[in-house]
Amino acid sequence: MVRNNSNEMVAEKPAEGSEPEQQSTGEQAGSALSSDITSDTDVRESAGVHDRSRRKFLVNSGYVLGTLAVGGALSTLFGCANDNEGNKQEEAAPADDNKETAAPNYNRALMYFTPAQFRIVDSATERIFPEDDLGPGASKLGVAFFIDHQLAGDWGFNGRDYMQPPFYAGEKTQGYQGRLKRREIFDIGLREMENYSMTKYSKGFAALEAEQQDEVLKAFESDEAKLTTITASTFFKMLRSATIEGVYSDPLYGGNNNMDGWRMRNYPGAQMSYANVIDKDFTKMEPTSLQAHMGS
Repeated sequence: MVRNNSNEMVAEKPAEGSEPEQQSTGEQAGSALSSDITSDTDVRESAGVHDRSRRKFLVNSGYVLGTLAVGGALSTLFGCANDNEGNKQEEAAPADDNKETAAPNYNRALMYFTPAQFRIVDSATERIFPEDDLGPGASKLGVAFFIDHQLAGDWGFNGRDYMQPPFYAGEKTQGYQGRLKRREIFDIGLREMENYSMTKYSKGFAALEAEQQDEVLKAFESDEAKLTTITASTFFKMLRSATIEGVYSDPLYGGNNNMDGWRMRNYPGAQMSYANVIDKDFTKMEPTSLQAHMGS
């Protein structure tokens, strides 16, 4: 800087060939700021490209995932909508009103017997109460299931009987007076019946012909079959009594399927009232089980 004649400060021109003076602080700051802005713009533009690509990827992914999740749920609730070309969802086949689908009987399941024991009981009870022209036999009536369910409950455990010692051989009118429970008697009786069948016919009881099964049952009824723990007749009497009970008990207990045991006897079942027929002659009535009174 030099002073002219009028005392004004003027800038001195740089000499030729000399280096220019450095920029002032303001100029440097402005230049740096401009450079930073340019650099930041480039970064943001570059980042913006990545952000746009990232957003585009996420959006597209969201469409796919949303279609799978939401679209699946909506199609379940509302069904697939028709498209623009009028394509419709394939209609379900109309139900056949004439075809009745019977509900499974969940009471037909084993609670105590093994499958092998069940087959012996099912075969033996059918010979005690066989099917004939009057109606079904013990097998179709579900008697073996009735006995199985009874053995699994208090009856099988002798829950209502006095079972304390001493144990003496009782009179014939007194029935069994031993320490064994009914389920234990059935276990022994079925095992011995199977052993007797194998010894005499080389086949298990369920595989025998009907006449052969009758011979085995008669041998147990008359005590021809010799058992050590119990008498054969004791088991046979218990089996026969349980068979008759299964045929004529309420279906609630597993036997008397469809109340057909009652129908063969023209027994009306668990009727709530006879007021409408009490003054009439014998009237054949459709049997009613305990289940029918649930809505009363």
